[in-house]
Amino acid sequence: MIELANRLQTVEEYYFSKKLREVALLMSNGKPIINLGIGSPDLNPPQKVIEALTESFAHPKSNQYQSYQGLPEFREAIVAFYRDQYGVFMSPSTEVLPLTGSKEGIMHISMAFLNPGDQALIPNPGYPTYTSVTKLVGAEPIFYDLTEASNWLIDFEALEEQDLSKVKIMWVNYPHMPTGTNGNDAFFTKLIAFAKRYNILIINDNPYSFVLNRDPKSMLQIPGAKDVCLELNSLSKTFNMSGWRVGMVLGKSEYINAILKVKSNMDSGMLFGIQKAAIQAMSCSKLWYESLNQTYEERRKRIWELADALNCTYDKNTSGMFVWAKLPPFVKSEEFIDLLLKENNIFIAPGTIFGSNGEGYVRFSLCATTEIIEEAIARVQ
Repeated sequence: MIELANRLQTVEEYYFSKKLREVALLMSNGKPIINLGIGSPDLNPPQKVIEALTESFAHPKSNQYQSYQGLPEFREAIVAFYRDQYGVFMSPSTEVLPLTGSKEGIMHISMAFLNPGDQALIPNPGYPTYTSVTKLVGAEPIFYDLTEASNWLIDFEALEEQDLSKVKIMWVNYPHMPTGTNGNDAFFTKLIAFAKRYNILIINDNPYSFVLNRDPKSMLQIPGAKDVCLELNSLSKTFNMSGWRVGMVLGKSEYINAILKVKSNMDSGMLFGIQKAAIQAMSCSKLWYESLNQTYEERRKRIWELADALNCTYDKNTSGMFVWAKLPPFVKSEEFIDLLLKENNIFIAPGTIFGSNGEGYVRFSLCATTEIIEEAIARVQ
C-alpha cells in the first residue's frame, strides 16, 4: 500500500457518503426506508430546461471542450438573473465565473486564498464541507458559534474578542443551512463592516434564497460589499437541478481572476448543453417560484406534523428546504436518528454533523412527496 497524503489524516469521508451506503444496504435487504435526510430535490426542472438540453446535442459544438469561463451568453444570463432577482449589477465579462456546482467553488476559493497556517472562520452549525476543505488546503478552521438564543445569527461582539490576526476568509450562509434563518440588510451591513475592519474576505454561500422565501437577498446588494465579499450560488435547489452541477461565484474581478487560476487547471469547462439549459432556467417567470414554493409549503406542513409526533419543537419563520427541529431535553441527536432508523425505517440527519452546536437537534428534508411524509407520520404515531 502506497502511503497516503498527510492531508487525508485531517478529514473523514463525507457523512452522507457513508450513511447513505448504510441506508442503501438496509433497502437492499428489504427495509422500506423513508429518506428525509438529504436535500436532493425530487421535483423536475422546468420543461424548457430539459428541452434546451435535448436540443443542444444537435449543435456542432455540443461535444467540444468549453470555455473555462463559460459561454458569454451564460455569464450574461447569470448577471441578468442577479439584476432581476436581487437588484445587483455585475459585469458578465469580469465579475462572474460559472462553476460545476457551488460545492466546487468552496475548494477553488480555498485554494486561491488560503495558505498553510491561515485561518478560516466557519459557522457552527454549518455546512461540513467548509471545514473539510479548509483542512485539505492546510489552513486552520476557527469555528464561530451560532445558537438558538441569537436566532442563529453571528454574535459580532463575541467574535471580536478572539484573535483574528490570522483569519483570511469567513464562510457565511444565509438563508442558513441547516437552521433556515434569514439574514437582513442590517445584519449584512454589519457583516461587511466587520470584514473591512479585519481585512477578511467574506464568502456568502447562497443556494437557498428562493426556497420558501418571499424576500430573496444577495449580500452583494449591500453598498461596498464587492470590496470584501464573494457570493456563491447554484441552480440545484431553485430549479431542481442538483445533479446537473451548475453553480456560479460572483464578486470583484481581482477575486474572480484568482479563482479562475485554480479552476482552469482543474476542469475543461461545463457541458455546452447544460449551459444552454441553465440559461433557460434563469429566465423563468415568477410563476415558477410560486409553484415551487406552494409544493414546499404543503410538504413543510406535513414535516411539522412529523416533528410534532416526535415531540420536537421548531421555528416556523425560516426558509430553505429543511426543517431544523429541537429534540426533547437530554436526547442525543445521533442516538435519536439511529433509533428512528432502526424502529421506524425513517432516516433524518442528526444536527451534530453540522457542528457541536447541532447537538440536540435534527434536520428534516422537504425532498419527499406529501404521501411519503404522511407515511412517515403514520409510522411514528
